[in-house]
Parts: sequence; C-alpha cells; structure tokens
Amino acid sequence: MPDSSNKSFRAYEDANFLHSPDARALRILAEYIEPNSRFKHYNIEDTIIFFGSARIPSRDEAREALKIAEAEGGNVEKARSGLEMSQYYEATRELAKRLTVWSKGLGEDARRFVVCSGGGPGIMEAANRGASEAKGLNVGLNISLPFEQMENPHISRELSFEFHYFFMRKFWFTYLAKAVVVMPGGFGTLDELFELLTLIQTRKVRKHLPIVLFGSRYWSEVIDMKALEKYGTIDAADLELFFRTDSVDEAYDFITEQLKAYSLGSPGATL
Repeated sequence: MPDSSNKSFRAYEDANFLHSPDARALRILAEYIEPNSRFKHYNIEDTIIFFGSARIPSRDEAREALKIAEAEGGNVEKARSGLEMSQYYEATRELAKRLTVWSKGLGEDARRFVVCSGGGPGIMEAANRGASEAKGLNVGLNISLPFEQMENPHISRELSFEFHYFFMRKFWFTYLAKAVVVMPGGFGTLDELFELLTLIQTRKVRKHLPIVLFGSRYWSEVIDMKALEKYGTIDAADLELFFRTDSVDEAYDFITEQLKAYSLGSPGATL
C-alpha cells in the first residue's frame, strides 16, 4: 500500500507496490522489456551460449590451490581434481576467443553470434574472458542467488544483466541463441541442457540450434544417453541433437560450419 502521508502518488514510482505480490506480473514483464531494449540499442542480433559449472577454476588458480594444499596439508585430492577440471576453463576461454574473432570478421553492421554466458564465475567467466580478450562485446545473464553467482569482471559492462526469475533468464538464453556450448557442470548446467533438448525435441524451438557437449569422458559418466535410447524413452535420432568433442578445434569448426550453413543469412532472435 502507498504511504498514507502522501496525498497523491504514481503507481509506477511506488516501490512498495512494485515489490509486492500484486505487481509480480510487472516485474516479470520488466525482465523481458528492459533486456530487449538494451539488446536493440547495442544491435545484438544473436548469440553463442556457453553453459558450465561455476566451480571450475582457471589453470593458474588451480595450480595455486594445489600448491597451497600440498604445503599446508589441505585436501590435495580435491586440489588435483580442480587442476584436471581447469582444462575446461581454458578450453572455454580459447573457444570463446576464437568464435569472437570469427564473428567480428563477418563484416556486418549488426553484432552477430555474440558470446553469452550466465555471468558468474568458472566456465561462465572463462567464456566472457575469452570474448573480452578478443576485444568483442559479450553478454552476461546473471541471476540473483545466495551463493556462487557473483558477476565476473569480463562481461561487457553495458551488457551485464541480473535476473530474479530463472525462467526469464532461460528465455533470453534460448531466444537469442544460434549455437550452444555445454561444458561440464552441475544441476544448473544439466537443467539448462535438458530444457533446451526438450524444446528442440518437441519443436518448440524451430530454429536450427547446434549443441556441443564438450568433455566426452565427463558426459559419458554423468549421463548415459544410450541407456535412454535402449529403454525406449528417447529415439535414436534424439542422440543426434548434440555433438560431442574434446577438441577446441573440432568445436570451433562444427559451430562455424553450422552457423554459416543455417544462421548466417537469418539474423535476429527466433524460436
């Protein structure tokens, strides 16, 4: 309710109302309209999305953590695992950098195939960092969380977003995406991957959307896709909805070939 001491007020300036349950629809709408306005202003036509764990460190961070663990009697096994997993941070960084260089070389007025991440640390940071090192604009779609999700410093400041609603954040991931790279990750990454696969399988996403699963050993251990086919819960053709690789070169070639074949002449956000 408005402050009773005010004789008159504008509803759109009433903070109490805007944060109330009754105004939830307005808050949801704001998380559509404001990003849409900003993307138009900066001429962002479409994106390449990177998903992956917020907990995977860079190689330098992982080496330092292992050094400290060995010197101070810490959890050496965990530190060694972190160093092994850091390969995915570095692969993300390199792939994002190469894709940004490629997209900048297209010579179009619009900004095509802009690197976009969830805006946080780990794999998300690596994607934004690689794009930034290529001197390209990049997007961070952050989410308000009580842990982990702090904005990384490599996002282009004008394209850094923070969402309250997961479903609106997912909408912007999907709506602008023309390709997706999925690095090893936890519940959030699995959620994002399977939602995309479901949307493609059910034709709710009608555009051609190539998906790269990077890290064959990880994905083979974490998800037994062949078992889903074996038990008849998916079709054999569904296994062709994604491309597995452990190579930055293969991922780069696959994505750029797919974009040139299916998306280069179709700018803009489509579902």
